[in-house]
Amino acid sequence: MQGKMHGAAARQPSDSNRRIIETNGQPKRAYQVWKGNNIFFLGGRLFFGPDVRSLVLTIFLIVVPVVLFAVFVSQQLVNEFQHYLGNLIISIAIIFTAYILFLLVLTSGRDPGIVPRNPHPPEPEDVGEPSNLSADWPSSAPGGSGLPLTKDVIVSGVVVKVKYCHTCMLYRPPRCSHCSICNNCVERFDHHCPWVGQCIGKRNYRFFFMFVSSTTVLCLYVLAFCWVNLKKIMDAYECNLWKALLRSPVSGILILYTFVVVWFVGGLTAFHLYLICTNQTTYENFRYRYDRKGNPYNHGFVENVKETLFSKIPSSKNNFRAKVKEGSSVFTTSHNVGRVLSPDMPKRSVDLELGVKRQAVAAEELEDLQSQIGSSMGLERCGTEPPHLVGQKENFEITPDIQALSAEFGMEHGFSERRKVQ
Repeated sequence: MQGKMHGAAARQPSDSNRRIIETNGQPKRAYQVWKGNNIFFLGGRLFFGPDVRSLVLTIFLIVVPVVLFAVFVSQQLVNEFQHYLGNLIISIAIIFTAYILFLLVLTSGRDPGIVPRNPHPPEPEDVGEPSNLSADWPSSAPGGSGLPLTKDVIVSGVVVKVKYCHTCMLYRPPRCSHCSICNNCVERFDHHCPWVGQCIGKRNYRFFFMFVSSTTVLCLYVLAFCWVNLKKIMDAYECNLWKALLRSPVSGILILYTFVVVWFVGGLTAFHLYLICTNQTTYENFRYRYDRKGNPYNHGFVENVKETLFSKIPSSKNNFRAKVKEGSSVFTTSHNVGRVLSPDMPKRSVDLELGVKRQAVAAEELEDLQSQIGSSMGLERCGTEPPHLVGQKENFEITPDIQALSAEFGMEHGFSERRKVQ
């Protein structure tokens, strides 16, 4: 028996297990233990989606044409116009581009309106009165919690169904939806935009619309002055359009590029103008197809525009820099009602500032960790039999660290039975 205990004590914990044991109970920043798929910069001050790399392409598509316009086209316009007018054309293009990039950061680098997750499912008695529950009550959530999949709420006198989110363990507020890419519930969810690498929701929709519409204006601006440049060349050299294009090929390239892009961003601007005037989201428009009588959020053109573009932006419900104490649920990233997902489905929460990537413990390490915990307390398992004490029957104290780890890996039941035996 001593040889077995000596062999168990000699086993060295794996790197993942050692990190769990060493960091358990120590305070960390909220962004370091964030369960979504988001990426943080500057210690949690900037908040992006998992596809943040697409921002590089978006910035490239905006900046490079403006640089070509300023270097090749605008210089020719300076010579054609009066000196101050030519410089003004260049300045407007550069300043407006900087403004668009600022809007891009505001859209992509902030909390879009994430609803904080619940640490555990709500109790059935806390869901609401029976009259407020939908007819889907028998279709309860998995896990035996008895929670209905949907419930009814009243919005502007209209009954609206809200769904239960198994991942965030909450009933989503009206107009809220769970983004499968970011793995978060977002208030007034519009869509997940790959061009900005972020969800578009209640707190950044305004900036997204300003970004898209401003990009449309910039495309039209460059397109117009490229045509002006070609017209000036045609008048100065008394040539046709093709010869003018040979003298300024960059103007022709930018005309073609901006003409294609303006159909995309211009069409997107027009579509979102329609959504703003009718107080819809992209998600609602494609999923529900509201008519004039069926949209409970439509309060008329003026009120819709005021609510969407001029109302106060609510504060974030998440403090990503707040210090939190790691608990047993820190190392799991997605939950079902009443049960934790298998550890062989890892999720990553990446902190680029520290260069740290946290990943859920692999399934093959669980047995190693359980055996280490059991050996440190003098416990021994035999097949499927419950644990029993080896040696003297003494009272021992289970530390909070061991309790947290045992709760994480399903060993708490064994400990409770061990106390009953004593």
